[in-house]
Amino acid sequence: MNEKIGKFRWTICSLLFFATTVNYLDRQVLSLLQPLLAEEFGWTNSDYANITAVFQFAYAISMLFAGRLIDKLGTKWGFAWALIIWSLAAIIHAYAEALGEFASPIFISLGIALPVSVIGFMIARALLGFGESGNFPAAIKATAEYFPKKERALATGIFNSGSNVGAILAPITVPWVASHWGWELTFWIIGAIGFLWLIFWFWLYESPAKSSRLSEAERAYINSDIEDQKVENTSEVVEKVSWFKLLGFKQTWSFAFGKFMTDGVWWFFLFWLPAYLKAQYGMTGTDIMLPLSILYSMTMFGSIGGGAFPMYFINKGYKPYDGRMKAMFIIALFPLVVLLAPVLGEISFWFPVILIGIGASAHQAWSANIFTTVSDMFPKKSVASVTGIGGMAGGLGGVVMSKLGGYLFDHYEKLGHVETGYTIMFTICALAYVIAWSVMKTLVPKMKAVEI
Repeated sequence: MNEKIGKFRWTICSLLFFATTVNYLDRQVLSLLQPLLAEEFGWTNSDYANITAVFQFAYAISMLFAGRLIDKLGTKWGFAWALIIWSLAAIIHAYAEALGEFASPIFISLGIALPVSVIGFMIARALLGFGESGNFPAAIKATAEYFPKKERALATGIFNSGSNVGAILAPITVPWVASHWGWELTFWIIGAIGFLWLIFWFWLYESPAKSSRLSEAERAYINSDIEDQKVENTSEVVEKVSWFKLLGFKQTWSFAFGKFMTDGVWWFFLFWLPAYLKAQYGMTGTDIMLPLSILYSMTMFGSIGGGAFPMYFINKGYKPYDGRMKAMFIIALFPLVVLLAPVLGEISFWFPVILIGIGASAHQAWSANIFTTVSDMFPKKSVASVTGIGGMAGGLGGVVMSKLGGYLFDHYEKLGHVETGYTIMFTICALAYVIAWSVMKTLVPKMKAVEI
């Protein structure tokens, strides 16, 4: 059947996959260099929390506007500009100390006393968060354009697994590059990779209505959903839908709450695991390459398998949203194993690594499906905007998790048992998904398409 229809839509999916891989490579460099940078600049856990929180706050606020801008600019140029900005921002990290010296007087005049290095990295992270905010709204919009609803969760799971690949490649490459060429050049090399992706993006991507690489059969298949039979003409002016109007729908709040509760969990795992392995087991540099690579390799199965999982229920006759929510409930149970990480971690560091890997894998399965609930219920013209609202909520959840983690780790480190801080954070991570699912199900108990 695929031979008759064509497969170019999966080429687009592969582009989204590689963009997300680059996105997470750039995002994770700092967390892997944290032990080295903390030693060089004398950072406390709260200093590092401030740096990561600025990224998450900038990402959160920018997500709100990123979705709107991508709806306005279109997927092709919106995605391109996002990648250019975040790649340049990744490179700017190499000059964080100079940035801090330049901006320090401004911070002092505002009554903010922070080390110069912290100020510089905060500025660089803010720029990175601004650029990276465009990745998921653009990728979700491209998926909504190129895939019928029954394939969107799988396509989302595949491109979302790029975050896992990026997370796997980072611990393999970053410590080695830093040990041989220094941390400054590490930011340069990783940041420059994104510009290679742009070549293929401009070469291959056009909207489905304009693409000469799509067969008529595949174009018809993409628009085969009953509610999407009227194909959107990309040359028409897209009606603007206000944020206030979107916030009037329970479906928007359901998505936003789910993101707020769970995005911070993933970012906590991403940003704090190297610090956890150092604090608990004295592991730094190349020591963490193997455990982190294995942990993030596990998450690939969750991302792709989680995207395909709802098809089991959809094929049994469930509507896309209802089948997705049933799958998401089962997925929400898996992070509960993280509750055992602090206890079994006394035996070997491999126990928390594997258990957190299961929780992180469940997050990726959850993420593939929660993104797709937006395209299930909202018309294409508002998908990126709603995704942006949810992304902002998720980013704010990440700010809360980072600041809370930094406070708890410094507090309990002074008391001589930093492991208590990690136990509290792991408990929050374990329970977040069940709480998120319960509220989402209460707000939208059954599939209801939004009419705008």
